[in-house]
Amino acid sequence: MRLLLRKPEITKVSDRITGNGSLRSRQGFKTCNRSIVTSCRAVLLPRFGGPDVLQLRDNVNVPDLKPNEVLVRARAVSINPLDTRMRAGYGRSIFEPLMPLILGRDISGEVAAIGNSVRSLGIGQEVFGALHPTAVRGTYTDYAILAEDELAPKPAPISHVEASAIPFAALTAWRALKSTARIAQGQRVLVVGGGGAVGLSAIQLAVAAGCHVSTTCGGESIDRVLAAGAEDAVDYNMEDLEVAIKGYFDAVLDTIGLPETERIGINLLKRGGHYMTLQGEAASLTDRYGLAIGLPLATGILLKKQIQYRYSHGIEYWWTYMRADAEGLEEIRRLSEAGRLKIPVEKTFSITQVREAHQAKDRKGHVPGKIVLELEK
Repeated sequence: MRLLLRKPEITKVSDRITGNGSLRSRQGFKTCNRSIVTSCRAVLLPRFGGPDVLQLRDNVNVPDLKPNEVLVRARAVSINPLDTRMRAGYGRSIFEPLMPLILGRDISGEVAAIGNSVRSLGIGQEVFGALHPTAVRGTYTDYAILAEDELAPKPAPISHVEASAIPFAALTAWRALKSTARIAQGQRVLVVGGGGAVGLSAIQLAVAAGCHVSTTCGGESIDRVLAAGAEDAVDYNMEDLEVAIKGYFDAVLDTIGLPETERIGINLLKRGGHYMTLQGEAASLTDRYGLAIGLPLATGILLKKQIQYRYSHGIEYWWTYMRADAEGLEEIRRLSEAGRLKIPVEKTFSITQVREAHQAKDRKGHVPGKIVLELEK
């Protein structure tokens, strides 16, 4: 894929905000001249389809910052399963009227500009973070816009490539285990599908919380999940899960979400426990029936299951999704900095090779590590 590239057009902040182009950051950085980007390169999704529909374009507009927003010069962005699913049409009922979209949720880079209410970050600071799943302007771009609470200082010991692989997956796991199940020291946690990025994050977060963790995964991931802290790992390709998994659990995070894994996970919970699946039906039902019918239908299905399992098993049932959580991201940063939370990167591509990167993700399906797009300095 050959593309003609140009440097992004910029205008000085002094032309728009101050008389001398000088502003002091909120973190005590020296006063410096700042520039604000008006256009830059970005990967656009003009229609749903295969990797070939992705288009890297110059001069894509960069909106003005809202008071709580941060302009981030991207250095690396990782490809999540959500990106490839959205490219293929997942969430069509929500996103099709808003096309063209910019895909991407994870990012690691430097702060280029800040809104006037931002207090925790400063110009030039290295940061990492993730956008909400429904964001229309994603991170496959030279300059991304995120809210202040979607970002945190980048863990110092790791590279931008390594940092970009962490936030979206880890925040998804955090939402399930800490915000929903409220796991505590000494509890037993089962992660169904521990070999993927969310599952591996969940193992490490639960271990850091002092929990005893068991997991299921493919045979190629056994060594990795045990190294991450899981006490037991069951190869779901070789063993009968109901026979191999011992005991009962306080929380089950099901990253696979098949009817069979849901049945097994629910039956392995203690009374008062939490079952959480990443495969909620809201988006698929709204795609099938439209927002007006699909969203109420999904809500009804969720409520029915919650009531059913509360009375039949005495457990709580949840569909779980990633959301911005400043406290969670700070804990993820701290654990990553201490080497206690790692997401392996399998391969990197240049942003100009975005089609090839998506092709690699599509071919491999469930890969043992993340695929990351690097952006030039």
